Amino acid sequence: MNMIQAFPRQLARSRRFTLGVPRTFTISPDGRRVLFLRTHDGENPTTCLWLQEGGTERLLVDPSDAGDVPEAERVRRERARERATGIVGYSCDQDMRVVAYALNGRLEVLQDGVRREVVTPGPVVDPQVDPSGSRVAYVSDGALRVVELADGKDAAYAEPDGPEVTWGLAEHVASESMDRHRGYWWSPDGTRLLAARVDTSPVQRWWIADPANPAKPPREIAYPAAGTPNALVSLYVLDAGQPPVEVEWDHEAFEYLATASWDQFGLLLSVQSRDQKTVRVLEGDPASGRTRLLHEQTDPAWVELIPGTPARTDSGKLVHTIDQPETRRLVIDGEVVTPVGLQVRNVLDVQGESVLFQASDEPTETHLWQYDGGELRQLTEAPGIHTGVRAGGTLVITSRTERDGNTSTVVRGSARTTIASYREQPVVLPRITWLRAGATEIRTALLLPSWYQPGTALPVLMAPYGGAGLQLATRAGQLYEAQWFAENGYAVIVADGRGTPGRGPAWEKTVHGDVVSAPLEDQIIALEAAANHCADLDLGRVAIRGWSYGGTLAMTAVLRRPDVFHAAISGAGVADQRLYDTHWKERYLGHPDQQPGAYDRTSPIHEAANLTRPLLLIHGLADDNVIAAHVLRMSAALLAAGKPHEVLPLAGATHMPTDPATVEGLLNHQLEFLQRHLTA
Repeated sequence: MNMIQAFPRQLARSRRFTLGVPRTFTISPDGRRVLFLRTHDGENPTTCLWLQEGGTERLLVDPSDAGDVPEAERVRRERARERATGIVGYSCDQDMRVVAYALNGRLEVLQDGVRREVVTPGPVVDPQVDPSGSRVAYVSDGALRVVELADGKDAAYAEPDGPEVTWGLAEHVASESMDRHRGYWWSPDGTRLLAARVDTSPVQRWWIADPANPAKPPREIAYPAAGTPNALVSLYVLDAGQPPVEVEWDHEAFEYLATASWDQFGLLLSVQSRDQKTVRVLEGDPASGRTRLLHEQTDPAWVELIPGTPARTDSGKLVHTIDQPETRRLVIDGEVVTPVGLQVRNVLDVQGESVLFQASDEPTETHLWQYDGGELRQLTEAPGIHTGVRAGGTLVITSRTERDGNTSTVVRGSARTTIASYREQPVVLPRITWLRAGATEIRTALLLPSWYQPGTALPVLMAPYGGAGLQLATRAGQLYEAQWFAENGYAVIVADGRGTPGRGPAWEKTVHGDVVSAPLEDQIIALEAAANHCADLDLGRVAIRGWSYGGTLAMTAVLRRPDVFHAAISGAGVADQRLYDTHWKERYLGHPDQQPGAYDRTSPIHEAANLTRPLLLIHGLADDNVIAAHVLRMSAALLAAGKPHEVLPLAGATHMPTDPATVEGLLNHQLEFLQRHLTA
């Protein structure tokens, strides 16, 4: 089997080359020890707990992954796009002496090097050790419970007061659209908890069936589609034996709890209005629940939620970001501390008066930066995507670059050590020519076959995501699938147009009110630029392939511009914008009752009668993010209009297919579709 034939199986078995890569780092307060997660190799999906100390790595916990995870944990993993099994998350006390984690609903702790199971009355989700290392909080059957490690005493701090109430879990839109995957937080002294109460009774119910298993009942989900009611989210301070204290804010005006935390000064939270045009940062008193306004940000389109903000320094200075037309900038105590052109992406850590953050001054790269007492420093240089964690004078830098792939480097002063990556070495490596397309210099990656010789005509495959929240055209060296299609005889183009991150607020908010027209125009601009660079691109044979938002863009491309795009593959695409969630969709299109035209104009289902080109629709039947109703309704509309098309249903697959046979077969099926419809 040659490398081209071997690649789909390798991609599938390695979970897209994510297995074997170290991740989820925690550094001890003295900086000498680093905890992390990693599988044994590039094809084993079971994640283990490891320790690096003195430059030496040691396996701490090698779990058996037998058994099923609780439903709440399964949902949490799906929202977080977790591909592995085993220990997929863990928690430590402030001294890193006690580590807690869940294994298929069981609570285990590693305490002073001794591993043991802690008996609980029910299945465990999201266990968190208190800062002192004395107890572990966890969610079980919707209740927030705490178990004492010394004697095993277990008590409920908050229990559901209704069948649709949960404590300590993030609601759907928080975990899917706000990047908030947790629903409770320990106080700094480990004596109390700040917890979200979520009531989904107002939320409409959908049922996700498994047609391949007709004896299995449908799964009920509370899904707040655009324009429909959200879950009711409130916040309480919980103390054993004491009445809960509700944290006060104007829930009617600000129904979204965007962030919550508890630092030495008290509670810190941010709340967002339903139209997302206003975000307030509030300081809360844990004793009374009363809050006061620290900062308010407004925007005529929407206020972007930036991970890691708001936060406070040790002196109490507020850390947040501000959107100026061309630049998202870091603000500390009201002072803008980053320059024009440096786009702040994520605040990673605030220690003392120092802020560690990710930022981009070139959209294909994201670097580590540090602001420390008036000094701004860039900590990484190699072109790529870099992030990091720090403690005790030690910094762990995680990098994805075209040159080195995935690397994890422990930096202690001038000393550097590497944490090994066991991931599979891809049999196909990207060969990228970087272009800047059009007047706006759209960052564009062009990938040609390794065997290409000038004079060889090549059909073209556009392979974008192209929407908000995600970039593909980066120097992270991840375009393996794109290169595989190239090796099969295509010129592949990956371009990040308007709406994608990394180029500032004005660029991102161009898509406000219309999430497809400008991104589609930018794909055509990128195609023309690539054809000008390489005359062998055959513009009479152009296909487009995408997943999720990219699937929507692919559908739209062949419906609106069949003169440019001659075939399309749409995976898990949104066909009807009204069937996607409130927080994500209303951010860009407004409320459907107030802006119905925006939803109609950007829903491919309304343009089904325009289809004149081959279209392959792919969808996981267990998808609870972009539900299978999208593909079924789109197919029905195409049939009603007399438009032939193809549908590939994926039995048991969610929005993120992981079954190796499914992933391998899916890639080969797409290639076969292109070969049928882009023949010379």
